[in-house]
Amino acid sequence: MAAATRTRVAIIFGGVSSEHDVSCLTAGGVTRAIDTERFEVVGIGITPSGRWVQVSTDDMAGFHVAGNTLPRLDEARPDAVLLRRDGGGRIATIDGDALVDAHDFDVAFALLHGPFGEDGTIQGLFEMMNIRYVGSGVAASAIGMDKDLMKSSLASAGLPVCKWVTVTKASWDADRAALLRRIEAGLTFPVYVKPARGGSSVGISRATSLDEVPDAVEEALRWDPKVIIEDGFVGAREVECAVLDNLDGAPKVSLPGEIRMHTDDAFYDYQAKYTPEGQVSLDIPAAVSGTLLARVQKTAARTFRAMGAEGLARIDMFVTPDEEVYVNELNTMPGFTHLSMYPALWEASGLAYADLIAELVELALDRPVGLR
Repeated sequence: MAAATRTRVAIIFGGVSSEHDVSCLTAGGVTRAIDTERFEVVGIGITPSGRWVQVSTDDMAGFHVAGNTLPRLDEARPDAVLLRRDGGGRIATIDGDALVDAHDFDVAFALLHGPFGEDGTIQGLFEMMNIRYVGSGVAASAIGMDKDLMKSSLASAGLPVCKWVTVTKASWDADRAALLRRIEAGLTFPVYVKPARGGSSVGISRATSLDEVPDAVEEALRWDPKVIIEDGFVGAREVECAVLDNLDGAPKVSLPGEIRMHTDDAFYDYQAKYTPEGQVSLDIPAAVSGTLLARVQKTAARTFRAMGAEGLARIDMFVTPDEEVYVNELNTMPGFTHLSMYPALWEASGLAYADLIAELVELALDRPVGLR
């Protein structure tokens, strides 16, 4: 009997954003965990300068943290080009005027974080090339990446979100006094000032008074010409749910996890996320039960559907001391190393890392190409 044909999965990683190294680390974790009896991996890297390159599975499997250093793609690799073919895609290396070392694949799994990865841009490329891919489409990815558009969409769908004020570089330069008056009148301190389209909590500041807002806005504008200032929740719990698509009905929602800061004035910024040093704990699963658990999971499912998300998403929420649930944000391509919150929540809910990868690939294969 002939061996069953394995599905060829292109793992696309790296990218030009500040999260390039984390993406490489994620690609290593997925390559090591994927079920090689069912799937054949095709490695496609995007270097920090934006060049597409081929990467062997052995190289990808070797990506790990060395001391305090994360893996990074070498710019010396030869250029590759992505091609369209019936039923999938093809990657080939450029050698002078020829294309060599071509590899076909059936589905793309883009493990890219931040701009030009999870913001709808590469999803648009896949759509134009008729390539099936893991995760949300163009609109949900783009809106999910922009915290201002995301909050507007969630609010219009009747989901509870905190109050916020949007600032652009142009509006800040034109009349910052008017914007500061809006912030003072409409928000409650402390407030959080964030790049609207940033990832990994880079450029976020907490302002406890109006006097601290200008410096916080200037810091956020270093990373993005669009900034949001939002109400801070005092005493609220930060809980997160992992959501997995279901083409036949309601999306599946994991048990929640909780982020607990160890001091009252701390928040989950870049330093706390990646160099915790005892200042943060991740409780998986969170101590949430009964009717609150049901409301948290229902809110996560409603958010997923309201945003038109597909495949996977992590929904971050606040639970106030009186147990009101607010949506903070939706992440359409959450961290995906085996230690990341998204896979860890599914592990706690009974779905192993390798099985989660397989289910995401199967969802992508079952989803039709084109408008849907």
